[in-house]
Amino acid sequence: MALSVVAIKTAKSRDKAYKLSDSDGLYLLVTPAGGRYWRMNYRHLGKQKTLAFGVWPETGLAEARAERDAARKVLARGDDPAERIKLDRIAAAVAASNSFQAVADEWLSKVEKEGRSPVTMKKLRWLLGFINASIGKRPIASISAQELLLMLRKMEGKGRYETAKRLRSTCSQVFRYAIATARADRDVASDLRGALIVPKPVHRAAITTPREAGALLRSIEAFTDSANVHAALRLLPHVFVRPGELRFAEWADIDLDKADLDHPAHKTKMRRAHSVPLSRQSLAILRSIEHEEDYSGFLFPSRTSVDRPMSENTINAALRRMGYAQDQMTGHGFRAMAATLLNEMGLWHADAIERQLAHCDNNAVRRAYTRGEYWGERVRMMQHWSDHLDFLRDGATVLKGKFGKAEGAQ
Repeated sequence: MALSVVAIKTAKSRDKAYKLSDSDGLYLLVTPAGGRYWRMNYRHLGKQKTLAFGVWPETGLAEARAERDAARKVLARGDDPAERIKLDRIAAAVAASNSFQAVADEWLSKVEKEGRSPVTMKKLRWLLGFINASIGKRPIASISAQELLLMLRKMEGKGRYETAKRLRSTCSQVFRYAIATARADRDVASDLRGALIVPKPVHRAAITTPREAGALLRSIEAFTDSANVHAALRLLPHVFVRPGELRFAEWADIDLDKADLDHPAHKTKMRRAHSVPLSRQSLAILRSIEHEEDYSGFLFPSRTSVDRPMSENTINAALRRMGYAQDQMTGHGFRAMAATLLNEMGLWHADAIERQLAHCDNNAVRRAYTRGEYWGERVRMMQHWSDHLDFLRDGATVLKGKFGKAEGAQ
């Protein structure tokens, strides 16, 4: 006789476990402690076996019968239901490890070990957090381009066009990693090229005219702040490295005799080593900095801790105090100023200027070639640039050597 819900509810515990039979091998095992467990007995290849379908009332009578019927269909095909359940559990575990979030976490771990900066890693995790909150648990291979586009459109709906653009690019890298590790067949994010709104580029504020550059340099000379910040402000126009690279520069990176500042790969944005020829002016500024090697290894240590470099906002804050608004000049703007004025001189190879800006060629062979070809020219260019800055600042005539292009300069 088939079981009923009433019979299950009214079943009493006994000294020993007993069964309440349903049909086709399904029964409810009632334990002395009052537990009620769904079980099914069956035979496969001459062996008696038992399946477990859950606990009542979490698993109801109808659900237990559905599980029994599914198991009987597996038996009818000649397979073992217990083995099928094991395989299904394995498949579910594999699917969980193949979710977008799981693959993204693996990719993040990979690129972090490859040397991405902490700031970059923080941005990548922040970006992927938008996707993980919505489709992160979905198997990455089953995510469609339309599904991803829907998530990106929500971001665009908030006016965050640049974030949506960067997120699509980041997701594309995750999908390509999934393809390389055999967990996806295609990069659906690449299908969305052209589907998103292209934000109008916003250029970093920079002074790029000789007259304004001269006024800025005079303001820097007259700026009264800590000697540390003043030295950083004076040095940055001469070397025009990225502000973050200046912050993390250490005395160990400088060879005063060779007049060279080396940025190791782990300190640069592109994770490629970059060398900066130091002009006489740059060397004079460096020599003017009072420091004790045992005090801090950084050129410009933090005011609050010698174990850290100065704050990433120090240079920009100083420019604000000098009267330069955020849309007028930034620490990064010294790079644009140098690039513009050096190109306008017409004296230097464009590749030499690009190389000095650490805008590296993606081709490793060509990158090595251009470093050798333009190093000598870059040394002369950096001295000429410092002389030109003095001229703009002082309005005086500065003696210059023969700085024109030289054939086969090394």
